Amino acid sequence: MQFALLIYESAGDFARRQGPDAAAYWSNWSAYSGALEGRTPLGVCLQAPETGVVLRRAGDTRQITDGPHSDSPEQLGGVIMLDMDSVEDALSWAERCPAALNGAIEVRPLQFINVSVETII
Repeated sequence: MQFALLIYESAGDFARRQGPDAAAYWSNWSAYSGALEGRTPLGVCLQAPETGVVLRRAGDTRQITDGPHSDSPEQLGGVIMLDMDSVEDALSWAERCPAALNGAIEVRPLQFINVSVETII
């Protein structure tokens, strides 16, 4: 069964990625990634929320908004896909995630659908 770990981090954690604490921040992630080897088909780290853009559409009209996009204390900082036997296994890995100490980890099962590009367009 496949799950997504949606990783929410504080503004302070986003800042730690490039500040004087960057080595310690990335060291924790390196150890976690190493432990996940063989269980993760994909994992990505997102840039800070202020680098994002949101598109909303109403009919033929589109609205573009620059980030950040939420008043929440945490913002989406990354996504890890996991191959696990159960939701409990996925939760145990979410609990070990470095971001769980200061942020939040949402565990969500993946849903696969068969949609061709022609169907979407």
